[in-house]
Amino acid sequence: MILTLDVGNTQILGGVFDDDKLVLQFRKNVRESFSSDEIGLFLKNVLRENDFDPNDVEDISFCSVVPDRNHSLMNGIRKYFDMEPFFLEPGVKTGLKIKYKNPHEVGSDRIANAVAATRLHPHQNLIIVDFGTATTFCVISKSSEYLGGVIIPGIRISMESLEKRTAKLPRVEIKASEASYGKTTVESIQVGLYHGQIGMIKEITKNITNEAFHGVKPLIIGTGGFSALFANAGLFDVVDSNLVLYGLLETLKMNRSINDTDSAEIENS
Repeated sequence: MILTLDVGNTQILGGVFDDDKLVLQFRKNVRESFSSDEIGLFLKNVLRENDFDPNDVEDISFCSVVPDRNHSLMNGIRKYFDMEPFFLEPGVKTGLKIKYKNPHEVGSDRIANAVAATRLHPHQNLIIVDFGTATTFCVISKSSEYLGGVIIPGIRISMESLEKRTAKLPRVEIKASEASYGKTTVESIQVGLYHGQIGMIKEITKNITNEAFHGVKPLIIGTGGFSALFANAGLFDVVDSNLVLYGLLETLKMNRSINDTDSAEIENS
């Protein structure tokens, strides 16, 4: 049994794999820092509450975009699971050729998404749109070159910004909207948040398709916490909210395997 963890700015997304099958997925809100004991006990408890024995965990793979949390997470895993976890960080084997000017700048969650997408959809040009704290785009060629990306404010950040920086606009439920305009303040915000993301995604994917792939349509994948909200918006060929977890499993297998001749290290052109 393999435990995978994606440590984000506002949440930890976790997954349990048994024989390469995702058998449990869970989330934990983490707006503040946590101790090694807190995270270790949480992980053990969430496994037990879902009828999994923590002693059956054979390995743990994680990525993180919050460096301040890595120390506590590593120590919590060492203390409560008695193992050294695999940390997806620059320099590990991924099978990708990173074309960023500085490959170390690419978030490890985006690398995990790219690894999973290239394994699940080999030999295809890809655009991955991840709805997290930020909405991010990964651009990947059919030869597994990570060409670059785009980062825009996420839908929740946009909503919180309106609430905090205006005197009268309230916090609203984030939801899909078929209407093109609202008839109340709340509806107007909801329409704006939803269709604003759709408009940005359509424009950005169109421009990437023209610039990176010479107008030939790539496979467009939606993932992340809010991806289901846009599943019927006509934006994506595939929606897979757990893409990062599969990427963590794949990179773990690449780097723990003795026979790793088919895996390429991160490189810069």
